[in-house]
Amino acid sequence: MKASSERLRLRSLEAKIMTAEEAASLIKDGMIVGTSGFTPSGYPKEVPMALAKRAEKENIRITLYTGASVGDELDGILARAGAIAKRMPYQTNDSIRKGINSGEIEFVDLHLSHMAQMIRCAFLGKLDVAVIEAVAIREDGGIVPATSVGNSPVFVEMAEKVIVELNESQPLELEGMHDIYTPENPPHRKPIPITRTDDRIGTTYIPCNPEKIAAIVLTNRKDSVRPLAPVNECSRKISQHLIEFLDHEVKRGRLPKKLLPLQSGVGNIANAVLKGLVDSPFEGLEFYSEVIQDAVFDLLDSGKMTIASGTSVTPSEEGLERFYKNINFYRDRIILRPQEISNNPEVIRRLGIIAMNTAVEVDIYGHVNSTHIMGTSMINGIGGSGDFARNAYMSIFATPSTAKNGAISCIVPKVSHVDHTEHDVMVVVTEQGLADLRGLSPRERAREIIQKCAHPDYRDALMEYYKKAMDMTGSAHTPHILEEAFSWHINFLRKGRMI
Repeated sequence: MKASSERLRLRSLEAKIMTAEEAASLIKDGMIVGTSGFTPSGYPKEVPMALAKRAEKENIRITLYTGASVGDELDGILARAGAIAKRMPYQTNDSIRKGINSGEIEFVDLHLSHMAQMIRCAFLGKLDVAVIEAVAIREDGGIVPATSVGNSPVFVEMAEKVIVELNESQPLELEGMHDIYTPENPPHRKPIPITRTDDRIGTTYIPCNPEKIAAIVLTNRKDSVRPLAPVNECSRKISQHLIEFLDHEVKRGRLPKKLLPLQSGVGNIANAVLKGLVDSPFEGLEFYSEVIQDAVFDLLDSGKMTIASGTSVTPSEEGLERFYKNINFYRDRIILRPQEISNNPEVIRRLGIIAMNTAVEVDIYGHVNSTHIMGTSMINGIGGSGDFARNAYMSIFATPSTAKNGAISCIVPKVSHVDHTEHDVMVVVTEQGLADLRGLSPRERAREIIQKCAHPDYRDALMEYYKKAMDMTGSAHTPHILEEAFSWHINFLRKGRMI
């Protein structure tokens, strides 16, 4: 097996080229393994699949660290082989989710910006092996990442051994898109020198001592990208409410005409909200976020957006084809950073980010649940929403007003799990309308959320709960009836409908 000189530029490393099975044999039972990958993009595939095949015959249980979610060829296949004992910091795979909610897999849900420092400062144990997908290995051993950066730099820095999957399906033109910067450890660390969305402050590769590279696996297997649903009427209305609100803020002088740098969560609603900006009056938009989805390509192509900074490119299959076809155009307009930089609170606060994230449910006082079903079952994890919500210039959460064909209200008396407290939530928007919560007391927030965001089928019941709580608590600061606060969730679990 030979790699091209464009891909493997340090020829002494040719001796490290081996099969996926040989490389996987370096991973032993009980090890902590960190891999590249962030929201099914730029993740290793061959080595995890080989390890899963081995785990079907041997007793192998590892702790798996990633940037965020990865493809089924990594954590999905390992979960089905029973090879994952613990997982962090974020996931979206059905097999992983089943393992977490059955108690077979321990899951640690982390703010994505926190993980790199926790690894660097040895809070999470010694990292044994890093498995990184790359476009190329430089003459000095530096690793050129693929379509995501995530936690790869800290994994390479801290792991005892590094396995590189050199993926020839990833275009060499990706080189130059990355900006790899590592913050100093405390105390007295210097500020991260980003004052503009388009600032470049690091290297275009992950520094790596070549002696650390224990194996190189050649592959041309592509990422398993996820489809994005067409923009439906609900998402379109949410987008419309939000654009009208932003336009109002500009007219009131609280936002500049080109807005401030935008952040958007992952998924169909988030993509639809961004897509709506293509036909909006806003020009010169900037994007400082985690994930670059199809709608960002639309905004860049239309000229509405000038720069997009993230930690991964995660489009649909059609979007990926467009990205590759026009990669030289996008390379000048997209920057991929480590997630400890893309999600860094210091930078978010300095740039004045408008954060737009999605919720599972919101209660009448503005607390948000973004991770759990009925308070107990993990969906995906908090991801980067907390990094942005707490530190944003403006923090917005969007959700449909109902779910399960109306059986569930996404506006409830009290959320069944709290990821974002009332202190981090400035705006709530559903297809019904938008509630601006800035400067409102809990009781004022309750009336605003019920009237503006709740579905008509649930609005009266929510107001009845609120008024009854006011009467029973003597108009307390945050009126609640403890015996009834979760009655809607209990009704759904027992009867299949909240009310």
